[in-house]
Amino acid sequence: MSQASELDQLCINTIRFLAVDGVQKANSGHPGLPMGAAPMAYTLWTHHMKHNPEDPKWPDRDRFILSAGHGSILLYALLHLTGYDLPLSELQSFRQWGSKTPGHPESHLTPGVEATTGPLGQGISHAVGMAIAEAHLAAVYNRPGHSIVDHFTYVIASDGDLMEGVSAEASSLAGHLGLGKLIVLFDDNRVSLASSTALTFSEDVAKRYQAYGWHVQRVEDGNDVATIDAAIKAAKAETPRPSLIMVRTVLGYGAPHKQGTFKAHGSPLGTDEVLAAKEGLGWPTEPSFFIPQDALIKFRQALARGQQREAEWESAFAKYEEDYAELAAQFRRAMAGELPAGWDEDLPTFAGAEPLPTRRASEAILQSLAPKLPELVGGSADLNPSTYTWLKGYGDFQDPDFDPEDKQGAVGGEWGYGGRNIHYGVREHAMGAIAGGMALHGGIIPYTATFLTFADYMRPPMRLAALGETRVIYVFTHDSVALGEDGPTHQPVEQVMNLRAVPNLTVIRPADPTETTEAWRAALLNTDGPTALIFTRQKLPVLDRAIYPPAEHLQCGGYVLWQSDEGIPEMILIGTGSETHIALEAGKTLAAEGIKVRVVSMPSWKLFDQQPAEYRESVLPMKVRARVAVEAGVTFGWEHYVGLDGAVVGMRSFGASAPAKVLLEEFGLTAENVVAQAKALLGR
Repeated sequence: MSQASELDQLCINTIRFLAVDGVQKANSGHPGLPMGAAPMAYTLWTHHMKHNPEDPKWPDRDRFILSAGHGSILLYALLHLTGYDLPLSELQSFRQWGSKTPGHPESHLTPGVEATTGPLGQGISHAVGMAIAEAHLAAVYNRPGHSIVDHFTYVIASDGDLMEGVSAEASSLAGHLGLGKLIVLFDDNRVSLASSTALTFSEDVAKRYQAYGWHVQRVEDGNDVATIDAAIKAAKAETPRPSLIMVRTVLGYGAPHKQGTFKAHGSPLGTDEVLAAKEGLGWPTEPSFFIPQDALIKFRQALARGQQREAEWESAFAKYEEDYAELAAQFRRAMAGELPAGWDEDLPTFAGAEPLPTRRASEAILQSLAPKLPELVGGSADLNPSTYTWLKGYGDFQDPDFDPEDKQGAVGGEWGYGGRNIHYGVREHAMGAIAGGMALHGGIIPYTATFLTFADYMRPPMRLAALGETRVIYVFTHDSVALGEDGPTHQPVEQVMNLRAVPNLTVIRPADPTETTEAWRAALLNTDGPTALIFTRQKLPVLDRAIYPPAEHLQCGGYVLWQSDEGIPEMILIGTGSETHIALEAGKTLAAEGIKVRVVSMPSWKLFDQQPAEYRESVLPMKVRARVAVEAGVTFGWEHYVGLDGAVVGMRSFGASAPAKVLLEEFGLTAENVVAQAKALLGR
């Protein structure tokens, strides 16, 4: 073992006991990981990390993700000690109301936190997305003599992270893509929250990651700073492959009666154990949150280093700007998350087009957007031929050194990190997390695509994107039982309503190709969170906007599509997505029978509910209690708009395997049924 210097040890113990005191004061938290992982965190942050605490958003900083987010107090200690805008009072308010130090890291809340983590496996998977973003931006913007994008993505991951299936999906793809600037430090302490990992986790992690195509190293003593430092250096030099550094640590190191056991994992150590740990490691028992001056001086060297590194980068960027002014301006704009002037001027209108699926309309829209938005990058979970979410001719994102003989399914164009089409394989969960990481990195607007029913596989990263206000676009096709013969395993019933229930997730289900254009516009303008776009497999008529209101009304979430007479109607029919056409047909039938009826297109609940009360009242006047909603999904939730007096035509079971027309008739998703429900409400 190579002993740490006296100053190194002082700094490491400073991290340990800031964590211990924070958890103890909160009477809540996870002290074990910070105590065991402090040496590797210290080594990484003081010897390797390129960052500027005074500018947490510097584009070329290294990214650090604490995938083991339950150990959040470790990250907060590092942020405070190195000089981020996180005063000691915030550590003293750990897990309390209004603090910037929540129980698990939140990227939108705390300066210096790169990703919202906590649900295990998500952080390392988001990190794969960040490494993809770095590789892509470097390929797009770097030029000979100008490396304006050149940084690493670092992760501290736990046993639990590597147990979760999403990390396997993401790590497999990272190895395939050869993401050499991704470095994961595995806190190999062999203890989980409820037990020793020996009860559940006996696989050979090193061999698994070697099989993924990773570079794997072992550090047998987690307190050996010199060996950890050497391992990180070797990982940085291993550019063809991502790296896993397995660091054998002791959970709760220094707590004499609890270290190495699950008792140190998820609960405060307790007053007596805290005292014993401090005495055992030669730490003052009072005051709490003690920071030795020598340690603080060492950590705060990050400020001067960071300022110098960023200044050097800005100087290099200025020279780059002289030679490549257009690229430099594009880079600045993309990193700021701004859209270029005129980006939406040539979007398809579909005027006079024959009926077509909204997934095919989306395909045309993507081809129109691709040349205007170079930051638009995405792909599907092995479903491009079905979701139509390719950017034709804009290349396949692949390891440039990987060149298989058989390139079936390749989109064409550049083959390498400059490609904009990501082939995720059958990995929906990882796809969602990777897209979130790309968005958090900056410079990219990522989109994903799969069938709507498989949104269930993606829910954890979608939820984190919503929580973190992250700009990701999720494309979901095959939106209902109308996908037909594939049957109930592939027919979404509850998924749209599930997605609508997620705070800060904008769900848009356009009624026709013209609304699909507006749905994409709304998604790209939404910088406050993710957007889910829901598209059909079946063909839909193109609404003639010379007769019906302009599709731009989609931006309001819901609008009056058609009304039989002026004034307040007797009956309101509400449709969404493909069922808007059913509502429209039913409305015209009712009108022919002398009933004063209004048809409302409701593509997005969230956008509609954000409108002023006066607008919402103008569309859905309160005095009209006779309302029928129609959607090919669960009826639960529609009482939000139809009230207890209204009716909902929808699904009350799973679907079945049959042609779409048969299914719609058998499940009552017809204009005739809507008419019958409306008449029943009116007593006719």
